[in-house]
Amino acid sequence: MAEVSHSAEKTIVLVHGGFVDGSGWEDVYTILTKDGYRVAIVQNPTLSLADDVAATKRIIHAQNGPVLLVGHSYGGVVVTEAGNDPQVAGLVYIAAFAPDRGESVSSLIQDPPPGAPVPPILPPQDGYLFLDTAKFAASFAADVDAAKAAFMADSQVPWGVEALQGRVSEPAWKTKPSWYLVATDDKMIPPPAQRFMSTRAGSTVVEVAGSHAIYVSQPAAVAALIEQAVKGVEVRAN
Repeated sequence: MAEVSHSAEKTIVLVHGGFVDGSGWEDVYTILTKDGYRVAIVQNPTLSLADDVAATKRIIHAQNGPVLLVGHSYGGVVVTEAGNDPQVAGLVYIAAFAPDRGESVSSLIQDPPPGAPVPPILPPQDGYLFLDTAKFAASFAADVDAAKAAFMADSQVPWGVEALQGRVSEPAWKTKPSWYLVATDDKMIPPPAQRFMSTRAGSTVVEVAGSHAIYVSQPAAVAALIEQAVKGVEVRAN
């Protein structure tokens, strides 16, 4: 029990990506809290990177002590920027974008390699993006229970074009330790792109067979990496 109590001194902050909200983290949250960790979940408006970084920092600053930031998909951009906050001890990327200085989601996806899957993003409407509902499950959540994947498709959160264009000023992974889970069956962010970004960031990497929504379909694998990161941050601090 002593180890759990020690680990619980850090708060894990979970940051969702585009088209979804923080409720997708529920099973990961349940595992982590049962294991004795404090967990907070950010509800990003996903309208602009600046707004999402501000929303994340509000949650960071509401915690007592160091924070481990976890980002999925576009949430990786948010934690890359927000992670510069001195209260952040480390970063975890779950099938996420990990931009360098001056990069954005838009710049990272503008030149997909030949044969790479193309996410079924519909043309923007009033500055917002949605995925084609009929193709949502296959592209985003192929290994999620069919009923849940259908609900995720029908409850999409509008993703602001401005958020995709938000550029990172200084990547936190240059000064903070990071961990990265590559989803090897991802049809949204190609696994080779995930490997490139994680290698560039110097992350500790694990690979798990799963869809882009691996945080929903395989919460135990995601929670295991997060717990590994908490322990890794503590070793560095001691």
